[in-house]
Amino acid sequence: MLWFGGKKQKKIHPVAKQLNNRSPKDLTACYETNLSSLKSIFQDDDPIKFREFKSNNNHALRFCIVYCDGLVSSSIIDEHIIKPLMLLDDNLQDTEIIDILLTQVVQTDDAKKTGSYQEIIKSVTYGDTLLFAEGSAEALLLSTKSFQTRSITEPEAEKILSGPREGFTEALMTNLSMVRRKLRTKQLKMKFYSIGERTYTQLCIVYMDGIVNNNILSELYRRLDTIHIDSVLDANYITELVKDNAWSPFRSIGYTERPDVVAGKLLEGRIALFVDGTPVVLTVPYLFIENFQNSEDYYLNYYYTSFSRSLRVFGFFLTILVPAIYVAIVAFHREMLPTSLIVHIAMERQNVPLPAALEAFFMLIVFDILRETGLRMPTNIGQALGIVGALVLGQAAVEAKLVAAPMIIIVAITGITNLLIPKMNAPVLVARFGILALASCMGFFGVTLGVAILLIHILNLYSFGIEQLTPGQTLQYQEVKDTLIRAPWWQMIDRPLATAANKVRQGNKAEE
Repeated sequence: MLWFGGKKQKKIHPVAKQLNNRSPKDLTACYETNLSSLKSIFQDDDPIKFREFKSNNNHALRFCIVYCDGLVSSSIIDEHIIKPLMLLDDNLQDTEIIDILLTQVVQTDDAKKTGSYQEIIKSVTYGDTLLFAEGSAEALLLSTKSFQTRSITEPEAEKILSGPREGFTEALMTNLSMVRRKLRTKQLKMKFYSIGERTYTQLCIVYMDGIVNNNILSELYRRLDTIHIDSVLDANYITELVKDNAWSPFRSIGYTERPDVVAGKLLEGRIALFVDGTPVVLTVPYLFIENFQNSEDYYLNYYYTSFSRSLRVFGFFLTILVPAIYVAIVAFHREMLPTSLIVHIAMERQNVPLPAALEAFFMLIVFDILRETGLRMPTNIGQALGIVGALVLGQAAVEAKLVAAPMIIIVAITGITNLLIPKMNAPVLVARFGILALASCMGFFGVTLGVAILLIHILNLYSFGIEQLTPGQTLQYQEVKDTLIRAPWWQMIDRPLATAANKVRQGNKAEE
């Protein structure tokens, strides 16, 4: 740091100082100036290549292409850019050279004119090739992208018994094409958006025109415009920056890696947000019941899926309440159990050194450690570690009289029911330990207080202005047909009223 005039001044790097003094904003008509400016901008960036050449028929016509090695297709550059330029006729006017190159010479599927250095930097570093010529203050950005991407596979976190097996990848255009293939209608709209002061990450906002709620769409654009951050490398960056109830553990933005799920949400009036470089796609608004929905609910029999969905809701309450109820009974309300059962539990706990509350906290934390370790290890080793670790540690802890056998059963029930609702890992963790802490201090009164606080919080959850739990004004069948149960398709006539502007899903005539 330097001191000047009593104020602390930042020390400027020599290269940055040189760039600031020159501060190019737009191309000029001078070929040498443009070339020097670009080389200065991409100084010490070796993958950026400069290739200068002339037309064979007119040596006065000088050209230069700039591209990033590893992100471009060499065959496109050689055959469709350099070769046509070298064979270019000599009867050209300098003032129209770029227009002629754009309309008659270069052979790429996408090309546009630009004079902005900012746009050049964003495009070249994303796989486009810059072409500028002698005497022109504009240049061409040519699409030559060709970088390796992961093949389309079934998402590991969203495996299903029946239904499509394809999942999103890290390539934005590949993901968009999978959705376009499912929704072949002119109502499907895709709008690109750039975010990140350093990364210029490309987003795509996808919605169904005529079905989407325009107020929600405007609110999404408004929130995206308020984001000022260096980089966006994953969809979760966006989730945390634009979500409602910033400190709530519950989600207010949906996420999925499945194209069929995104297509289904779009047809219900939702908006999908694709982020380049990640297979996770965000959907807004997000209703609370979506935490318990699964894509295969719509591919299997509605009796079976209604039962399965009810089990998930029941599992949510079990996984957050079972440890607290056990501690409340053992520590405060022993009279609620049959005498023989409470005597058996008391005998098991006779030689255990820790009180029931500390025992529950300790075992739940150990279980979470085993679960996290199993997730971070390679697949085969992780599964074996989770099973063997739980069995060995649980049996050893009981035999060593560190914990009581009933506590092992309670933790096992808690862990198994938690697997029913993988979308709610964070809320379940907070709710479970919070209610357990209240139960440890106040017994069933603490459990009741904790559940009341939880329900009040859920009732006050919003997603882009939409109530997550009670979006409907009345309990009509068409508003609850896809909540705790899944009605047959022929009875799901209306879309969710809160999320869609056009509520009719089934009519006498398909919408054009």
